[in-house]
Amino acid sequence: MTEAYIIDAVRTPRGIGKMGKGALSKMHPEHLSASVLAALKERNDFDTAEVDDVIWGVSAALGLQAGDIGRMAALDAGYDVKAGGVTLNRFCGSSITSTNFGAAMIKSGMADLIVSGGMDMLSYANMMGMKMREAGVGSGGMGVGNPRLQAKHPQSNQGVCADAIAAMEGITREELEQLGVESQRRAAKAIAEGRFAMSTIVVKDDEGNVILDHEEYPRPETTAESLAQLKPAFEMFLDMPSQPGGKTYAELINQVYPDIDIKPIHHVGISSGVVDGASAILLASKEYAEKHGLKPRARIVAMAETGDCPTLMLNGPVPAANKVLAKAGLTKDDIDTWEINEAFAVVVEKFIRDLDLDRAKVNPNGGSIALGHPIAGTGAILIGTALDELERTGGRYGLITMCAAGGMAPAIIIERI
Repeated sequence: MTEAYIIDAVRTPRGIGKMGKGALSKMHPEHLSASVLAALKERNDFDTAEVDDVIWGVSAALGLQAGDIGRMAALDAGYDVKAGGVTLNRFCGSSITSTNFGAAMIKSGMADLIVSGGMDMLSYANMMGMKMREAGVGSGGMGVGNPRLQAKHPQSNQGVCADAIAAMEGITREELEQLGVESQRRAAKAIAEGRFAMSTIVVKDDEGNVILDHEEYPRPETTAESLAQLKPAFEMFLDMPSQPGGKTYAELINQVYPDIDIKPIHHVGISSGVVDGASAILLASKEYAEKHGLKPRARIVAMAETGDCPTLMLNGPVPAANKVLAKAGLTKDDIDTWEINEAFAVVVEKFIRDLDLDRAKVNPNGGSIALGHPIAGTGAILIGTALDELERTGGRYGLITMCAAGGMAPAIIIERI
């Protein structure tokens, strides 16, 4: 197999995911996606007619975010019409998966130049989802509205799942709040030191006016004392029916795990932030990069995907990490930086404990608790963040993974060049 190289990785800053409040919330999803595709072209000066595919992830495929945004965004970004585009959905893991698919195409010899990535505008998706719920129309996603599937594999609210896992693992709210405070501290330090500058673009409108040039979501003033005052965010879901006449979200979990006494502890300060954002990665074969003068920043060492219990939903990252390490022939001690998405604080805390990791190497620049989680855009953001960190510190290997709805987790290991 040929090598699959990462030539470059870019992302937007993350805007607050509330319609009319966040700077990105008035953009069309295709325009937001096109902004990072255009940035890749501007930074690397490749021939877009030679792009074998734009593989794009979108999780909330509703309204303006439905359809094949990969193709439409490429056209919007000024790519040659010969560059195709496809859009996929692995929920939160979509843009790790889009990158893995692109790398697999290159490694197999069936492609030479791929753009991968993804985006979600939660300001728009949440507004659309609310309208659909008010109209009594299900938006799909996690088995809701499918009683046959729920009878086999009950799937609950993700926040309730996070609280259930914390109860099972004996992890306290105070321990998770320590992680939340540390995420904010690390993110603030990274921003102050310009650690994200290599990958972050400025989002502009068609007239060249700046729409967003900084992270909108972080709360660097966060303290353990301020977090202790917050009310649990998912308590209301415990006794709420998942659908009219159906079981409550707590009952769905207790259907499989009857002994869990779910205590609501996760809140906005220890859960991922609701934001808008997009990210993109330029991948090339070794031969194509050498022929066209593209300087690789990393090579993709191994890729994996795994499924885990869909009822608890969030526990896939540990088996995914073990699987991709085995494929790479590496051990945890070989990894210099870990990026594990902070969907909820318990996901990262359990990951660190189960693998017995050095906390300083896990999300060293903060994560989605501080910076926000644009769902299908986050995976490629984490790949770029890991690459930037390896270049900053001189590290060799980075492992990136994240939980996804349905009890899944994609993973990837990259090696700095």
